[in-house]
Amino acid sequence: MEFIDCNLDEHADAILDIFNEAIVNSTALYDYKPRTRESMDGWFKTKQAHGFPVIGAVDGQGRLLGFASYGTFRAWPAYKYSVEHSVYVHKDHRGKGLGMLLMERLIAAARQQQMHVMVGGIDIANQGSIALHEKLGFVHCGTIRQAGFKFGRWLDLGFYQLVLDTPVLPVDG
Repeated sequence: MEFIDCNLDEHADAILDIFNEAIVNSTALYDYKPRTRESMDGWFKTKQAHGFPVIGAVDGQGRLLGFASYGTFRAWPAYKYSVEHSVYVHKDHRGKGLGMLLMERLIAAARQQQMHVMVGGIDIANQGSIALHEKLGFVHCGTIRQAGFKFGRWLDLGFYQLVLDTPVLPVDG
């Protein structure tokens, strides 16, 4: 296995497949309908414009096994040191520690980019993701009850945060 920086041309279709499987079969994403290939253009463009990483894990044949990324937490300037992240593993490769390895690299990238807080919004029923985040030092910082409705039921969205020791010299403005 190798860790890479994902890009639109080589990895958009594989990322889209992972996203869409999660949309159709889980509450990992609070979307109803699979995303289109065109949606990936904007997704990658936003990541690139802000310098946000998209870290992938590929096997020996170059197949994407999973990915992790982060983006803007909230759009106001004072949130510039906070990001909201996500990590997704292909359904055939879950439960093998890949999410942990991807998250460790994503946390390192956040430190390198001088971020201070990483936030994950996790469906409260997703005990695997919650356990992963807690192992990495994330703490529960709140739950929005009945924040979403999918599969005929209300979904509670938990927020987990990791406070980093960066930036060294934060500045206003």
